Amino acid sequence: MLVSYKWLKELVDIDVTSQDLSEAMSTTGIEVEGVEQLSAGLSKLVVGEVLSADPIPETHLNVCQVNVGEEVTQIVCGAPNVKAGIKVIVALPGARIAGNHKIKKGKIRGVESLGMICSLAEIGVADAVVPKEYADGIYYLPEDAVVGEPIFSYLDLDDEIIELSITPNRADALSMRGVAHEVAAIYDKPVNFKEVNLLEIEKKASDVIEVAIESDRVATYQARVVENVTVAPSPQWLQNLLMNAGIRPINNVVDVTNYILLYFGQPMHAFDLDKFDGKKITARQARTGEKIVTLDDVERELMAEDIVISVADKAVALGGVMGGASTGIDNASTNVVLEAALFDGKSIRKTSSRLNLRSESSSRFEKGINVATLAQALDTAAAMIADLAGGDVLSGSVVAGQVDNSDIPVTTSIDYVNRSLGTNLAYADIAAIFRRLGMDISGDEESFTVQVPRRRWDITIPADLVEEIARIYGYNNLPTTLPQEDGTAGELTSTQKLRRQIRNLAEGAGLTEIISYALTTPEKAVEFTVAPTTVTELMWPMTVDRSALRQNMISGMLDTVAYNVARKNKNLALYEIGKIFEQTGNPKEDLPQEISKFAFVLTGLVAEKDFQTAAVPVDFFHAKGIVEALLAKYNLTAEFRATSAIAALHPGRTAEIYLGETLLGVIGQVHPQTAKDYGIPETYVAELNLDVMEAALQPAQPFTEISKFPAVSRDIALLVETTIQHDDIVRAIASAKVKRLADITLFDVYAGANIQSGFKSMAYSLTFQNPEANLTDEEVAGYMDKITKSLVENVGAEVR
Repeated sequence: MLVSYKWLKELVDIDVTSQDLSEAMSTTGIEVEGVEQLSAGLSKLVVGEVLSADPIPETHLNVCQVNVGEEVTQIVCGAPNVKAGIKVIVALPGARIAGNHKIKKGKIRGVESLGMICSLAEIGVADAVVPKEYADGIYYLPEDAVVGEPIFSYLDLDDEIIELSITPNRADALSMRGVAHEVAAIYDKPVNFKEVNLLEIEKKASDVIEVAIESDRVATYQARVVENVTVAPSPQWLQNLLMNAGIRPINNVVDVTNYILLYFGQPMHAFDLDKFDGKKITARQARTGEKIVTLDDVERELMAEDIVISVADKAVALGGVMGGASTGIDNASTNVVLEAALFDGKSIRKTSSRLNLRSESSSRFEKGINVATLAQALDTAAAMIADLAGGDVLSGSVVAGQVDNSDIPVTTSIDYVNRSLGTNLAYADIAAIFRRLGMDISGDEESFTVQVPRRRWDITIPADLVEEIARIYGYNNLPTTLPQEDGTAGELTSTQKLRRQIRNLAEGAGLTEIISYALTTPEKAVEFTVAPTTVTELMWPMTVDRSALRQNMISGMLDTVAYNVARKNKNLALYEIGKIFEQTGNPKEDLPQEISKFAFVLTGLVAEKDFQTAAVPVDFFHAKGIVEALLAKYNLTAEFRATSAIAALHPGRTAEIYLGETLLGVIGQVHPQTAKDYGIPETYVAELNLDVMEAALQPAQPFTEISKFPAVSRDIALLVETTIQHDDIVRAIASAKVKRLADITLFDVYAGANIQSGFKSMAYSLTFQNPEANLTDEEVAGYMDKITKSLVENVGAEVR
């Protein structure tokens, strides 16, 4: 927001420098980007009157005799619009113009030139705001400009422009009235808003036009009619004001709507009534495929979410963004329709972004406008057009829809204010602050209610009132205190402890941590998943390879393995702790469920070959040993159940891991075909559900004193069918319920010669120990008999 300091001082009676004002505004919540002195760097620029302009043969140049006050000087000028009788900007010899260029006496085509006749661009005015009739030539000063006087006051170049950085919550400052309210509160001054005298004729506007709303995105639409206008350039003061605010002057009608935009923050548009094909103006949603040529002469295809203003069912403007070329104001216009409306900000933002039509109007609708002054802005615009363009304002405005202009009450307690700010303010202090802000307040020494005007739509809750009090009271006046509460001792959550312990165990087993992408392809997302769910896919992925949330971590880790193997790094032991995402609800409405997992991958050699030992490749039992060591740390007993349900894993070397009847994870070898697809050698993987594991954790076991009595071991060799697994035998031994059995160790498995087909030999070492006494041979023999009986009954074992 560019704020004219001269204009601001007309609205608020302040007598401070622009730098002091900038500092005060920045400390109260509206940041000032900078202050620009428009005349900075310019010197010796005066009003000149061209007495004659004679062309130089065979050139585009003219030799001009220019009255600069004390003398008539000769200047060579190449502007196409130079002529006798006009008043112009003259840079005298020694003058400084834009870009710090110094004007010197010289000769052009052999003709002496004692100065320069300047265009607006040459004195620093941006090309984008120069009036079109002067875009390629010199600028004409007003006829009443005094020859020889400095030009700065005529072009308001003696003004200072304050650039404000407006945050979305303070969009009320996107208008001169809003900034004036803020400055008035800072300096405890009243605002000076001049009343506009609107004179209407007897003819009613409702006899000429009708308005209607057919969209729930338009709260109100209001219009006025001004007839018999004379379209012409705006007066110099209005052109200067717009150019200094970064807006190009067009004509007196359009310039008034832009003035209202700056003054009230209310976007407006002017239509040529005579170009309407009907009298009814309708604010509605566009139809998909409907087209409109906007004021920039670009044809635009609309969508159903766009708001349009239509007459005779034909779109004549893009609501809140830009008018249509077919009904625009030109020099032949005589009857004008002025509109002021309240459009839905979200809809305007989507339309302006999609069409790349960001404008001052769309920006204000997006951030919010003061609905309380909507009708006042419309009346002021009509009165100004009647004054500047000589028009007749028809009686009354034509209105569709309505908005609530009443103040919004917000209540809080004085104790809440003082606790929040650390102050000791009384009700009188707070009342004085809100009086400065132009807000009515009522209450007592315990609580108060503020009637918040509609221009401050950012104030809705008690905390907002506290912020307003702090801003005006002064942040620098707030006391500085240290927290009184005692600090709390920090500790890890159970989840954090588990993760740290697992990291220590994994790294102790020789694994290295990696972090892989949570996004992958839809196919890889479920590739190693035991029970796949609906895949959650991104609507606008950056690449296809990162388009879906993973439901397993193994596929991403195998990508890392493939990357390393391709670079000759083949011995890998990697692990990752992360999250996978399962979608069990509606993917368009429900968020996926996040599940914590621990996964690792092994490939290559466990031990390298040397002069006395052979190389040891990883196998299923290395992976299983890591899982068992991890579970043993937490006294968890898991069951490994062979499975072939996961196509990406080897059907004969894969097992599901259960804690009781709860699935904990999976372990196995990557299927040879899958390994070939990834470009990796024989690889073993495992993935465990940390949420399940955490839920199964038991309280720490109390310390058990080490027995002073020796243990006794007995070996037993069993002949069992090849279908019998180790877990089956362990469960059969446990079912004997031998109290003194301390350990079971499998030390040999044999199938071959001397063993009948379909059977295998399994040898176990059983350890017994009594912590309170020595075991006798008779006791141990009794234990072995019970175990033998259980093995025969439960697994059909034959003791060898």
